[in-house]
Amino acid sequence: MHHFFVRPEQISGKEAYIEGPDWNHAANVLRVRPGEQVLLSAGEDWDYLCTVREVDRTGQRVLLSVLEENRDIRELPVKISLYQGLPKSDKMELIIQKAVELGATRVIPVETARCVVKLDRKKAESKRSRWQAISESAAKQSGRSVIPEVAMPMPFAAALKEAADSDIRLIPYENAEGMERTRRILESVAPGQKIAVFIGPEGGFEETEIRQAEEAGFEAVTLGKRILRTETAGFVVLSLLMAQTEGK
Repeated sequence: MHHFFVRPEQISGKEAYIEGPDWNHAANVLRVRPGEQVLLSAGEDWDYLCTVREVDRTGQRVLLSVLEENRDIRELPVKISLYQGLPKSDKMELIIQKAVELGATRVIPVETARCVVKLDRKKAESKRSRWQAISESAAKQSGRSVIPEVAMPMPFAAALKEAADSDIRLIPYENAEGMERTRRILESVAPGQKIAVFIGPEGGFEETEIRQAEEAGFEAVTLGKRILRTETAGFVVLSLLMAQTEGK
């Protein structure tokens, strides 16, 4: 069944519609037909099973009839922001895709001291558009009720400041010790909390960045005795948080 994300105002009572880029995708790529069923998501935890009533090519809308409203809680009970040090090549695309599948609410590319990739404003905007499309595709594929935001890349110091209102702030670091401490922090996570996770680029964080993060209230934690790649570390933390909070 095809899955579309719409604004709440696109659903009214027993009627709904699809417009904009999704109209073109539904009408000209997927070629939906009257009588076909589709799923709409219009906000956190609310899904709508609909049937296609008409493909309006003049008004460029797919008109729908709402069959069922479902409150199916598929989002994690915590809000996780993944602050990812900009990696090389197309690794960011994989990171975004898997982060969305694992329940991240936001992904924020971060420019750290050891980042090889440097993006000017124009390139960053182009990349962000591509990354947001990947987030939407992954949200549809994994059955998310919301499309996680991919933010514009920001400097490390700005990212620390933005994450200041998070309840739990984690920064995996290869020189951190004490797996038991990592477990205790993860076990302390409670529903409704905001969590910020900082992941370094291929070269990792500089010691000065770790100190700045700790001064900003971050916990430097270990993920074990092995050094993980940048595209792996975030998945590990998100998986642990998902296992710890799912269903709470």
